[in-house]
Amino acid sequence: MSNTRSARVRIKVGLVALALAGAGAVQVVPAVIEAATAAVTAVPAAPAGFTTTWSDDFNGPANTGLDTNVWRYDAGAGSAFGTGEIETTTTSTANVYQDGAGHLVLKALHTGSDPNAGWTSGRVETQADGFGAQAGGVVAIQASIKQPDVNTTNGLGYWPAFWMVGSPLRIGVPWPGSGEIDMMENINGHDSLFSTVHCGSLPTGPCNEYTGIGSGERACSGCKTGFHTYGVQIDRSVSPEQVRFYFDGNNFFTVNSSQVDATTWNNAFHHTFTPIFDLAIGGQFPAAYGGGPTAATVSGGHMDIDYIAVYNKPPAGNFGTNVARGKTATASSVEQAQFPASNVVDGDETTRWSSTFADPQWVQVDLGSTYAVNHITVSWEAACARSFTIQTSTDGSAWTTVYTNTNATSDYYDVGLSANARYVRVTGTARASQWGYSIYELAVFSTGGTSSPPPTATLLSQGQPATASSSENASFAAPMAVDGNAGTRWSSAFSDPQWIQVDLGASHTISQVVLNWEAAYATAFQIQTSANGTTWTNVYSTTTGTGGVQTIPVTGTGRYVRVNGTQRATQWGYSLWEFQVYGT
Repeated sequence: MSNTRSARVRIKVGLVALALAGAGAVQVVPAVIEAATAAVTAVPAAPAGFTTTWSDDFNGPANTGLDTNVWRYDAGAGSAFGTGEIETTTTSTANVYQDGAGHLVLKALHTGSDPNAGWTSGRVETQADGFGAQAGGVVAIQASIKQPDVNTTNGLGYWPAFWMVGSPLRIGVPWPGSGEIDMMENINGHDSLFSTVHCGSLPTGPCNEYTGIGSGERACSGCKTGFHTYGVQIDRSVSPEQVRFYFDGNNFFTVNSSQVDATTWNNAFHHTFTPIFDLAIGGQFPAAYGGGPTAATVSGGHMDIDYIAVYNKPPAGNFGTNVARGKTATASSVEQAQFPASNVVDGDETTRWSSTFADPQWVQVDLGSTYAVNHITVSWEAACARSFTIQTSTDGSAWTTVYTNTNATSDYYDVGLSANARYVRVTGTARASQWGYSIYELAVFSTGGTSSPPPTATLLSQGQPATASSSENASFAAPMAVDGNAGTRWSSAFSDPQWIQVDLGASHTISQVVLNWEAAYATAFQIQTSANGTTWTNVYSTTTGTGGVQTIPVTGTGRYVRVNGTQRATQWGYSLWEFQVYGT
């Protein structure tokens, strides 16, 4: 989902982690959660068998807010969160700030004389919701936190938490069926913590909601005066599957999939999650343990976070190398320029491709040469497909369907196959939400290729002579599209068709064209090559152009390359900030 969408987590559904004892026996397993340290620490390296998926160690300057490309402020009245809390969460650096010493600080402040009014605080969640365990794999999510240094007299009503909700919640799948995992909750200045999973249906249901399946209150000595690590592992490599909770590296509570029915478990945990840090005031949970706040409750208590880290262990098996990483990706459409197709092959689980809000849509990767492919992994964002196919091709024209799903329910799919492929395409045919299709990563695995990768492509067009069928005026001439300056552009007359072409100076093998459209883009256009500037060959054609930045793999040779627009998206002309041709 884009940053501008209004679908936000508006409930703190870890509300009553009131289970007095764990429902499952504690399992003794190797710890991957690092122990606490007294001072600021670097994000720990990934444990053996794991890789670091994402982390943040909050090393911004003192009194600065968070990067909103990475974090979103869940600002608003606590009364809207569904838990009875009374604070207003804000975007102010009075409540949420980096302290310049490597910490994120969430601070609760009170004004006025009424202890049940006038509170502000902070609640933040990651923009990305792509953190989870693949089938057969494990995810470990942990943070180093110092709880607010308050006690049972001056801390009544304080409710700090580190938790996460299932990504389906962001597209309207209701809680608690969409899943929630509370790694750490503390209330009323107790020297303790609670850990809980929420799942199933309301009320009661298979997970005893609204209470959930919880650890009960556990001792947490020194948690208000020093940093300690709190974390969880979702382990889909064992049977029964497990959600394991850790404190300072020790597994103290485990929930097994055998404790609920398979549908409830799959709906709650077979998808990705959104981590959240939260310092609430008041609400049902503190009220259940004595109430608050009171006139004695202190203003200025704060929860400090040293780092957060996500680690993943892949499914067992040697699948070889992800040969899609860093290769050329294209798509049928792009929602916005910040969500291009190239994001699905950048190796970053926090960046994504997102399509326009229509069916069908596709994204594909050109591996550069033909490989013997054995596995394809798709990591969907919350705006995933309800129905989709995966296809392979050796030439980009004839496609073979290797996987079809018409009842998709999760965000991770790992498909085993045996195929020779240069191109891999994922096509969504029915969306799971009103949004488009959105994928964090498309990985293609091979233990070897059938040919060597092609030579590295070179930008051939920059600074070369460019001409056009027309220009809107002298300020928007054709050479401005090949000058390497994304602040200048070519713009045509306001009619169809129109073209722009570049003379590369000699014949080249063309492998890629990048079009950086201004708002006046083409919905229908062709890319053409020519040896003499007179006879043209189409190497790409579309009638569903999306504008933005389009990276288009092509196969052709020529001295001249032309973009021929045949249908405008607006009443204006065609306009390109940059027209780039790559090849050898």
